[in-house]
Parts: sequence; structure tokens; C-alpha cells
Amino acid sequence: MSDNSKITLGKTLRDARIAKGFTLDDLQQTTKIQKRYLIAIEDQNFDELPGDFYVRAFIKQYADMVDLDGAELLKQFDSALPSTQTQEYVDKVNENNPETRSQQRQVDERYVKLRRMIPVVGIVIVVLVILVGIWVAASHNGGGTTKDNVDSSSVSVSGSSSNKTKSSSSSKSSSSKKSSSKKATKTPSFKQLSSTTSGSTWEMKNASSKPKMSLSATGSAWMSVTVSGSTVWQGTLSSSTSHSLTIPSSATSVTLKFGNAPATKVKVDGKSFDFTSATSTSNATSSSSTTGTTTSSSTTTSQVQTVTLEFK
Repeated sequence: MSDNSKITLGKTLRDARIAKGFTLDDLQQTTKIQKRYLIAIEDQNFDELPGDFYVRAFIKQYADMVDLDGAELLKQFDSALPSTQTQEYVDKVNENNPETRSQQRQVDERYVKLRRMIPVVGIVIVVLVILVGIWVAASHNGGGTTKDNVDSSSVSVSGSSSNKTKSSSSSKSSSSKKSSSKKATKTPSFKQLSSTTSGSTWEMKNASSKPKMSLSATGSAWMSVTVSGSTVWQGTLSSSTSHSLTIPSSATSVTLKFGNAPATKVKVDGKSFDFTSATSTSNATSSSSTTGTTTSSSTTTSQVQTVTLEFK
């Protein structure tokens, strides 16, 4: 694409930002993209960005935050942008895609289970062969002891009946324990541990071993998910989009960052996580004894929030 077209891309983003009343500092705080990279995007200096993958990702994120169609903008200026079909891009996508890692773990787990089952199957076969040999030997030696066998059969029948009774009682007891165990399953719950005007810390009890998290929004909202210090997903959602992911069983906590907290909805294991109720701030109610009037301030919620959820 010509230089004029390249300038049009940067100018389009800059004009949209100015029209929304945003400064570069505002975008840096909301998108977590460094200010120098935002300037490089507006000036079309793509070489200053950390890699080809980040060029398109940062431009789309920038466009979405100023209410432009990021996907359409990338398509319009596709030839002016670095190619995404690089090994760096493929590696980055695989690294940030929990589903890819999950599929690889499933393959590894199946392989390990198969290796563990081979010795067990071999032992079972050997035991069956031994039992068949004993049965054949007993059949050959049973012809001369018919009377003893009849008496033994009576004892065996009696013993078998007793064993069946014990087995039935044991089965009922086991079934009762399983039923009680199912009834004892507790519902997941959230508890606030601490809060500030810019975020809060929560505790979730009775979460599953691999909690499933669902993110949605009632409007344009940027958000990111960090597990064990690594960002596993970040992006901008709208009222027509959502994102789901599974938290690894080894994780003890997850940190969520929201660029538009009031418009963000979060569910964990199917239960709504109302984090905004703890990050609301309000001024104290004041009374005047001379005038007899009372004034109170309205409750507001910060748009940019950092929420930490610990699993217990």
C-alpha cells in the first residue's frame, strides 16, 4: 500500500482517539499497551513494536477501545501491515491458547495410562491361565470322590448363601455412602478478603479441581486473565461476544484486570461472581444539626479494576 494509505491508518486511529477525548496515557492505562508503542502505531513506525504478532494485536485493541471496528480496519489496511504467517506468530498463538495446551496434556495422559495398563493386563492374563489350570486339574481328580463332593457342595451352598447375604449388605452400605457423599457436595461461594478503590481480593470455596471461567460484557470492555504470573488471555469483548477458559488444577489464584468493570460479567463454575459489589466506593452520610437536612453521595464504581480470586 502507498505511504498515503499508511498515514491514513495512523491518522484514523489518532482522530478517533481525539474524538473520544482519550489521551495516550488513558489508552495506556486501559489497554496496558506501553505509550511508546501507541505513539509508534499512530506514526506508522511498526518496526518499534516488539514483534510482527503485536502489530495487528495492538492495532485491533487500540481500534476497539476508540469504538472502531478493529477487524475491518485490519482488513482494510492488510497490505500495509507485517505478515502474520511467521513462526513467531504461530508460536505465540500456541503459547496463549489454553485449548491447544489442554489437548496436548490429554494426549500425554492417555499415553501414560496406556503404559500403566499393560503390566496390569499381563498379570490378569497370567492369573486367568493359572485358575483355568487349577480347574482342569480339579475336574480330572473329582471322579472318585463323588460323595465327598456332594457333602462339600452342601457346605458350599450354605457358605455361598451366607456370602451373598454379606455381599448384599456390603453393597447396600456402599450405595448408602455414595448417596451421602453426593448429598454432602457443597455449592461454590465467594467471600471478599479485602478491597480498595481500584480492586479487591476474594476467596472462592468449593471450586472444582479445574474451575471453568466465563467472561462476557454488556458493552465494549477490555480484560485480561493472569494465572501464576502468566497472562493466559486478554482481549476486548462486546455485548455480542464472550470468552470461556479453564483454570489449571495447579493454580491457587487468578488475577483479572478490567478496563470497563461495570460492563463486565464473570462466572466461575457456572456461578456469577459479583466482584463490583466490593469495589464500589461511597462517601459517608453527613448531617447538619442546624438545618436538620441530611445529604449522601451516590455510589460509583471505578472502570479500571484489578480483582484477585483465590481458590480454597
